[in-house]
Amino acid sequence: MKFKRTTVTAALPYANGGVHIGHLAGVYVPADIYVRYLRLKKQEVIFIGGSDEHGVPVTIRARKEGITVQEVVDRYHKIIKDSFAEFGISFDIYSRTTSDIHHKFASDFFRKLYDDGKLDEIVEEQFCDEVTGEFLTDRNIIGTCPHCGNDGAYGDQCEKCGSTLSPEELICPTNKNNPGHGLVKKPTKNWYLPLGNYQQWLKEWILDGHKEWRPNVYGQCKSWLDIDLQPRAMTRDLDWGIPVPIEGADGKVLYVWFDAPIGYISNTKELCDSEPEKWGTWQKWWQDPESRLVHFIGKDNIVFHCIIFPVMMKAHGGYIMPDNVPSNEFLNLENDKISTSRNWAVWLHEYLVEFPGKQDVLRYVLTANAPETKDNNFTWADFQARNNNELVAVYGNFVNRALQLTKKYFDGVVPEQGNLLEIDRKTIEEFKDVKSKVEELLDTFKFRDAQKDAMNLARIGNRYITECEPWKIWKTDTKRVETILYVCLQLCANLAIAFEPFLPFSSRKLREMLNMDSFEWEQLGNMGILPSGKKLGEPSLLFEKIEDSVIEAQLRKLEDTKKVNEAENYEPEPVKENVDFDTFEKLDIRVGLVTSCEKIKKSKKLLKFHIDDGTKDGRTILSGIAAYYEDPQELVGKQVLFVANFAPRQMMGEESQGMILSAVNFDGTLSVTTTSTDVKPGSQVG
Repeated sequence: MKFKRTTVTAALPYANGGVHIGHLAGVYVPADIYVRYLRLKKQEVIFIGGSDEHGVPVTIRARKEGITVQEVVDRYHKIIKDSFAEFGISFDIYSRTTSDIHHKFASDFFRKLYDDGKLDEIVEEQFCDEVTGEFLTDRNIIGTCPHCGNDGAYGDQCEKCGSTLSPEELICPTNKNNPGHGLVKKPTKNWYLPLGNYQQWLKEWILDGHKEWRPNVYGQCKSWLDIDLQPRAMTRDLDWGIPVPIEGADGKVLYVWFDAPIGYISNTKELCDSEPEKWGTWQKWWQDPESRLVHFIGKDNIVFHCIIFPVMMKAHGGYIMPDNVPSNEFLNLENDKISTSRNWAVWLHEYLVEFPGKQDVLRYVLTANAPETKDNNFTWADFQARNNNELVAVYGNFVNRALQLTKKYFDGVVPEQGNLLEIDRKTIEEFKDVKSKVEELLDTFKFRDAQKDAMNLARIGNRYITECEPWKIWKTDTKRVETILYVCLQLCANLAIAFEPFLPFSSRKLREMLNMDSFEWEQLGNMGILPSGKKLGEPSLLFEKIEDSVIEAQLRKLEDTKKVNEAENYEPEPVKENVDFDTFEKLDIRVGLVTSCEKIKKSKKLLKFHIDDGTKDGRTILSGIAAYYEDPQELVGKQVLFVANFAPRQMMGEESQGMILSAVNFDGTLSVTTTSTDVKPGSQVG
């Protein structure tokens, strides 16, 4: 079907933290590429985003920080919205689900389903806290995943394997908020959407009608539709969210997975109401059969966008269905799963501060590594390599050579085309194909391959200018140099258009250098974008090299995060069997002053201590802790604790007269035990 316009939505991020590279690679960068591409083609498109500010994650964050939930969502909504804007995610609106417009819209949506008899009222036993009596949401319950064995699976899904779950399916479920409190079940009334009533319709719509969807999306939908769909709760027992708009529903709110996708529609209404002359009515984008709906999401949201939300819209009536749901897999960070709770992530708002002006570098790397068909991995080494070896050495290098030579030989004015040789015609032919290739790939949501083909333009240019060597023939054949640089400059103009969806900041910079006042997608592949005689702007470097020290700083940052996580998750070794007091009293622990400390030759493990133990001659103690102290001299002058009544032992030809006491930290580091104040050497510990 030929559509008149496209409604594009990007998954609403939870306002319980910032946006990280996993979110960007999976949802926001591909969505933005697609929207920019449609705009370039002069198609009518609207791009809808916003913060999801209800649900359990924000309440958990508030409890953790000791602040109100409203304070949490206000803070993170601003962080997310501002960082998206600075990163160039070109939403037409970025709103929030705590807005008055959304509250009314979601309430009215629910009320219509209720009034039309589309919801089932069900009393069901649900888990609650044994001590407080508080009903627990699926997200508040954790246990072992029955599919992959992950011990930290939530009651609604396992983030390790991606399986959708219910609390009843978890092995050994526990209360996430109060681990010491037991779980009990008690009856509660909620309203459910009977998904099973729509199963046949879903099968026809998805399995028969959308075989072109990505295999991961189609496959997950099929696995759900191959079994009987169960009723899905649309309300929850919570104190944060949109109150259920019917009598007898005190203390209940709309379930976040009901409320959040409606945010796409309410945000569209908010935008249309603010600029009706530009956008028309929200119904045009959501209810006109000539409008196309495309959802960009991560794989953990497939079932909600392909089954539950469509059923909600079908039950309501009047809405168009998603035409495509291009869902990506997960992106890992340095071979480990990205985790908000563990702070194992590259946060967008931090990246923008630490890498100013390098939005396009991250956009490029995330698109090049896009997890379109399988989970992929982000490493800082790859980030640096792609910047230095591709953006700088290929794209930037070609543009800089073409513009600097034009400035040098023709005072920055586009020369005449002149007579074309075989190499020129071959090059022109090569880059004329790029438009159709990139177009085909973008139309089918293959963003990684599309960017690769766009970069191929720069590779064609680099090869061409290197083979033609205009700097060698300038003095003998000026006309030939004119033709070479004319072709190069047209290539540059093509690059400025081809990369606009992918790298908007550098594309704008390149257009300024080329003095391109206007540009259109249709011009791609054209040899006459820059007319002869046109004065160009001042050339400058499009990209800059990223040094090793910058990457090392990011790796250190991650290592520090790892240490913090290890410290938080540290559990001491079990206490050994009890001993009686008489046995303990046999140990003679004393305070000693380290007067000298040195490594033992031919031993990697041993340090030789001389200890002032209060006696005339003191004593020598050997300790196997050399690996922990690069410079043994740092121990000199410390007061240490040692066992004084161990029998002497021969070690490496030396006699050891006791044992230095040390503590091993959670991260494997070691510290000798010392006193907090000066104590007379030889003093007993007990």
